[in-house]
Amino acid sequence: MNLYLLLSLLVALLVITCLWARLHRVRGQLSLIKDALTDIKNGNLNRRVLSRESDLTKQICYDINEIAMSSQSQLIQQKQSEQAYKRLMTSLSHDVKTPLASLVGYLEAVESKMVTGAEQEEYIQVATEKAHHLKDFVTALFEWVKLDAGEQVFHFEFCDLNELSRNIMADWVLLLENHSFTYEIEIPEAEYMTRVDPTAYTRILNNLLQNILTHSAASQVSLTVTETEQQAKIVVADNGKGISASDLPHIFERMYQCDHSRSAKGNGLGLSIAKELVSIHKGTITAASVPGAGTTFTIILPKAL
Repeated sequence: MNLYLLLSLLVALLVITCLWARLHRVRGQLSLIKDALTDIKNGNLNRRVLSRESDLTKQICYDINEIAMSSQSQLIQQKQSEQAYKRLMTSLSHDVKTPLASLVGYLEAVESKMVTGAEQEEYIQVATEKAHHLKDFVTALFEWVKLDAGEQVFHFEFCDLNELSRNIMADWVLLLENHSFTYEIEIPEAEYMTRVDPTAYTRILNNLLQNILTHSAASQVSLTVTETEQQAKIVVADNGKGISASDLPHIFERMYQCDHSRSAKGNGLGLSIAKELVSIHKGTITAASVPGAGTTFTIILPKAL
């Protein structure tokens, strides 16, 4: 009996010792957790809580680490967004202020009678062109802002993509000819019924073609449409000066212009808007270019959204 009591006492002491050690470990972990939470609260999102697989506080430590990493990621995205908007404001300031100052200068010269006759007519024509450029820029900017804010309303409907593409290109033929462009248009005659927003799809092709007209220095443009049961592929290509390897990854970014002197026409929004509209259709748009040999834009649109 005495031996039994002694063994029971030893087992009890062993259990108490294990529980005390575990409690001591938990208290130590809670102290670390408290310190970590204080650090995180004070803005140190790099702080992590280490734990062993056997710790009772393991899940709490994992959750704290996950919250810290998530907050850190959100902070980085916020800073990147702030930097992007600062760059946007800088670009907007230049793209509005410079042509506006020039426009005012031409109009003041006309108003003060500094120029007369044919020269006055020329000044008025230049001022009109600059006013239209500003109008186009503001229109594109408002469109991009609405897309970025998710406020643009789309009207998707089933229509023949081939007929829609032909109608869009028919409106471009005269403009291309007036700019001495040769063109090749390959669109299947058969119907290809798919769900798109006709206005948005028209805007996509118009932006790509306008980009070629404004920036490519090309003499030839082509549009090819091919389709499968799952998707449609629209390829718009030119034989112009091309895009450098350093510029190519950025051409769909808002306000990005390959002409870093910003002396060229355009507003840096057309391709960005085109990409947003393609994304709305759950599609993709990519660009490939060889400097001196031309650029090719490829759009993939799924048949079913």
